[in-house]
Amino acid sequence: MSQELRQRHHCAYCRKLNTLWLKTEDSLSALQCKRCRLSLGLQQHRKWKTLDPAAYVHPLDRQALQALRKIPGIDHILRKLLGLTTERMYRVFCQASSIQVSARQYAHLDAKLDIVAHTLGLPKPELFVSMGDFGGIEAMTMGVENPFIVVSVGLLERLDDAEMLAVLAHEMGHIHCQHLLYKTAADTLLFVLGAVMARTPLSAIVQTLGWPVQLALLTWRHKAELSCDRASLLVVQDPDVVMRALAKAAGGSLNDELNLAAFIEQARNFERAYVADFLDKAWTLLLASRSSHPFPVWRISELLKWREDTGPQGYAALLQSGLEP
Repeated sequence: MSQELRQRHHCAYCRKLNTLWLKTEDSLSALQCKRCRLSLGLQQHRKWKTLDPAAYVHPLDRQALQALRKIPGIDHILRKLLGLTTERMYRVFCQASSIQVSARQYAHLDAKLDIVAHTLGLPKPELFVSMGDFGGIEAMTMGVENPFIVVSVGLLERLDDAEMLAVLAHEMGHIHCQHLLYKTAADTLLFVLGAVMARTPLSAIVQTLGWPVQLALLTWRHKAELSCDRASLLVVQDPDVVMRALAKAAGGSLNDELNLAAFIEQARNFERAYVADFLDKAWTLLLASRSSHPFPVWRISELLKWREDTGPQGYAALLQSGLEP
């Protein structure tokens, strides 16, 4: 006969002490922390007192950002432009039409954001939940001086709790890697180039950047996402969770029909074709240029390569440098 026992367990993620009544056959991995809603089965979660983003930034991100920074006066131009236009616009929109996350509203998201900030050693930014006016199922980080994160309701409905931790960690990666000045400018550029915004006065302001700056921004924009996927993996510390979130973003079903192993094999096949066939590479770059994010299969392919890297710059080596909780 099953017997219930009173037990107390600290959550490895947020350190909350959970008091539980467990039957002898119960598994902690099936139970959630009452604060962050993540699994209580995790034995340890590594965190860093200080983590230099240079330790994990993707080489393509680094190269593209160096090229962008060589444009004379680029930082000054972008700061002036964004301070007058989109940063204020986005913040006003979020404060007026979205729900600001706190310990009283969407408390589990607030707890997850605490985990990410503590793991990477960053201040916690503001977080909003939106109905998706910025584009449906997505998350974004905006702002330069005072960054904030927005997640859509559609994303919350599609992803489980561990996958939402991965998304928040990815967004915080933009802050940690100091992407925000260039990311906000690139996102604004994509927004303005749309059919509706192209007819507004904001379009005339953005056009002052010139085509060389616009091209450099959009070229770098995709590479930056690869670094943030690495930040996500460093926080979640489970590659399957991060890849599952990417697979769902690519159109994965909400039921059990999504096969992560099959999607990973699809990513490996894509990588082989990309490397071997010039035409595949050309079409990939052309099609991806129309989107704010690189293709999920490419992101998974790059994440797999980093996870399997056994050198001093690989995922395993960096994870071992983290402190015990």
